[in-house]
Amino acid sequence: MSTTAAASLEDEVDRPMRDDIRLLGRLLGDTVREQRGAAAFELVERVRQGSVAFRRDEDVAARRELEHLLDGLTREQTMVVVRAFSYFSHLANLAEDVHNGRTQRHAQITDQPPADGTLARALDRVAAAGIAPDVLEAFFRDAHLVPVLTAHPTEVQRKSVRDLEMELDRLLNVRDRLRLTPAERADNDEAVRRAVLALWQTRMLRLEKLEVLDEVSNGLSFYEHTFLPELPRLYGALEDEIARRSLFTSPGSAGEVARSAGEGSGIELPPFLRLGSWIGGDRDGNPFVTAAVLDRTLRMQSARLFEFYLEQVHLLGAELSMSTLATAANPDVEALAARSPDTSPHRRDEPYRRALTGVYARIAATARTLDQHEALRHAVGEAPPYARTAEFAADLELLHASLVSNGSALVARGRLRSLRCAVKVFGFHLAAVDLRQNSDVHERVVAELFSVARPDVGYAALDEAARIRVLTEELGTARLLSSPYVEYSSETQSELEILRTAARLHGLYGPDCIQNYVISKCDGVSDVLEVALLLREVGLYRAADAQLGCNIVPLFETIADLRNAARTMDELLAIPLYARLLDSRARAQEVMLGYSDSNKDGGYLTSRWELFKAQVALVETFARHGVRLRLFHGRGGSVGRGGGPTYEAILAQPGGTVQGQIRITEQGEVIGVKYSNPEIGRRNLEVLAAATLEATLLGGAGRAPKPEYLDALETLSGHAFAAYRKLVYETPGFEDYFWDSTVITEIAELNIGSRPASRSQSRSIEKLRAIPWVFSWSQCRLMLPGWFGFGAAVDAWLAERGDAGLALLREMHREWPFFASVLSNMEMVLAKADLAVASRYAGLVADETLRTEIFGRIRAELESTVGALLRIMEMDALLGHNPQLARSIRYRFPYLDPLNHLQVELLRRFRAGDRDERSRRGIHLTINGIAAGLRNSG
Repeated sequence: MSTTAAASLEDEVDRPMRDDIRLLGRLLGDTVREQRGAAAFELVERVRQGSVAFRRDEDVAARRELEHLLDGLTREQTMVVVRAFSYFSHLANLAEDVHNGRTQRHAQITDQPPADGTLARALDRVAAAGIAPDVLEAFFRDAHLVPVLTAHPTEVQRKSVRDLEMELDRLLNVRDRLRLTPAERADNDEAVRRAVLALWQTRMLRLEKLEVLDEVSNGLSFYEHTFLPELPRLYGALEDEIARRSLFTSPGSAGEVARSAGEGSGIELPPFLRLGSWIGGDRDGNPFVTAAVLDRTLRMQSARLFEFYLEQVHLLGAELSMSTLATAANPDVEALAARSPDTSPHRRDEPYRRALTGVYARIAATARTLDQHEALRHAVGEAPPYARTAEFAADLELLHASLVSNGSALVARGRLRSLRCAVKVFGFHLAAVDLRQNSDVHERVVAELFSVARPDVGYAALDEAARIRVLTEELGTARLLSSPYVEYSSETQSELEILRTAARLHGLYGPDCIQNYVISKCDGVSDVLEVALLLREVGLYRAADAQLGCNIVPLFETIADLRNAARTMDELLAIPLYARLLDSRARAQEVMLGYSDSNKDGGYLTSRWELFKAQVALVETFARHGVRLRLFHGRGGSVGRGGGPTYEAILAQPGGTVQGQIRITEQGEVIGVKYSNPEIGRRNLEVLAAATLEATLLGGAGRAPKPEYLDALETLSGHAFAAYRKLVYETPGFEDYFWDSTVITEIAELNIGSRPASRSQSRSIEKLRAIPWVFSWSQCRLMLPGWFGFGAAVDAWLAERGDAGLALLREMHREWPFFASVLSNMEMVLAKADLAVASRYAGLVADETLRTEIFGRIRAELESTVGALLRIMEMDALLGHNPQLARSIRYRFPYLDPLNHLQVELLRRFRAGDRDERSRRGIHLTINGIAAGLRNSG
């Protein structure tokens, strides 16, 4: 196909999206004109046209004219332009998401082959590889896949805005998928206009800082729209795909995995894919996460879940209207109906309905018992609560078996199938809440407990080896160090109370409600043993039978910690007492890897390389000890924090590191991008499952690379690390440059998270959280954490090895998926960077010498990095092999440029003393709009 023909085809493919963007843009313009007047509309249009002209033609004169126009705006005009362009960024995202769904539906309708990242494609590959049925069944029996939702301080979108966008998404899909009558089209047009108007009139920013329970509530909204309905749907589709390909043994022969369902797939999968959450349990640096908050979090989760269960059981009662005059019911269902409080003579021949009335009454009673939640509809009568999830599941199983036995298997595959799956996946707790705390806190608490109970130990002064001896000895006994008669420090009291609450919640909701305790800043064996000791104090570790109530998960974050991770785990697993603890956790140990802090510590390339090496070393270590390794990847949305396409990321993991077990964080605005839309949410969950399946059973793309590849990347990493550290940590005045040239100060003031942006009040880069660090560089369009140091590394490499060195790097890009993924993610980041925009932010630095030196070094490294990347990938321009993403970015830039320009001007005025509240709000609005336009900025 010629270049012209290809461009024409791409233009045709994108036309529906551009039509939606034009529609939403026109309606937004109409709204601005109606709400703020013709002059405001004309101003917004002038800015838009000027920005588009500059980006389209790279006309320097057009840029100067645009800058002149923006510089001359009054405060009131600035606010109108900022709001208009911020909302347009949101609307453009919406149109793009709708279009992605459109193209995927078109592929299915036209019977195109399944795409990479779909379970259909993964199962086709499994079948083609001749994977034995028992191997596939074992995968699903042992698999453990968990996306873990986290709150973090760059979540910029209010739930009210998200809800309106979801309504617009629904309306656009109606227009796209249904053939509307003229009257229906007119109604849809009006509804779209109404939603855009409501969006314009809705406050984009929060007036008050979020509290933790606000974050919990925001997180729960994704369950209502996406996870609760879509996860069971995904399970059902997967079961049917497996059955269609006959990839399992005959129904009933695989124990828990395959079982007869009569008509239909004949397969039911165990709950291998579940949800996790840090919201309400992550207290690392967040003093607002308390025992009361943890308790309330689980109750809020459970309440939302029981609302779903009650609604589904109510609807099932309406649907399962089968009469014994027309069909039979099993004796078990008749007995269940007989125990129901429903004694109406009108339903005496409808055993399923009467049985479900009893189920509803028991679920309502369970809700009242667990979370004081009253059902919206009162039960017909009283019934005892379910003591365990298994009892609820058993009642639903009786209904299912009866329907299948009596010619109604097709009915059983409807709502009942989804509800039965939901109960297996969500239990009574909805999502497992992880606990997380910093190792420094554990050290202080344990030291205080010893100082009271065993003052002779002198724990705080002990070295690592001595601490391990003392802790191991203490963990072998059942006695407690804490006493109710001692008044401890507030920190120790708080930590013990949270753990006591966790133990109590285990009794209420079952041990699945809190499965993991994550240790931040873990750098030694004693850090893990300290947590085991604290768990003993509340009964979550029993010394008598070595029973551990939850997983203890060390988090290795810095470059040094990653390098020492395997050694630390080797020492830990060699301790006989700890090995016995793992027997109670199915001989599995989870390890969390920190992408964000390792990046802030050592730069992008070194971070990714040290993460890779740490995984390889951990696999070898765990195999030697006969312990199963489960990795928890602390990835953020931006490339600088480990972000990038999930499918490629999982397949690029080193061989042997996935093995059906993986947890991945989903953070901040990325949660909204991935899971606000139910269809997109289901596809993202599917990608996680498909990639894990392929990586485990087919080796993915993680085969061992050639030794020369490893040597090359080790050398490149060394050069990149030196270049990054020299700039960020060894350049005098760099901290001042960073704080002056970015919006970090304003981000810290923005009401976008319950957790402080920094671990202390200092301006130290070391103390700054990685999330606002990356977010700030994204706002000024430099994206520095996603690329800095790579250009210097390649330049040094080529200076030593010349053309042969370049040939090797090109081969690595072609043949080594890990290296290809590193470069692909870097390419995306560089495509969003803009030196011209960034130079305006540099102008905020008052010290001219400092500004010239540091920005000059950043500029030179950016240009070097782009050149190196293009040479290795053998391209003339960034995103040459990804035209869809290139077009998406090209569409966005004209609407981001004015926001960046106005953000700089507002920052300049605000820092010069213009402290008007509208100026502050304007800065925060630009932060929101730029983040929305970049999508994966934090």
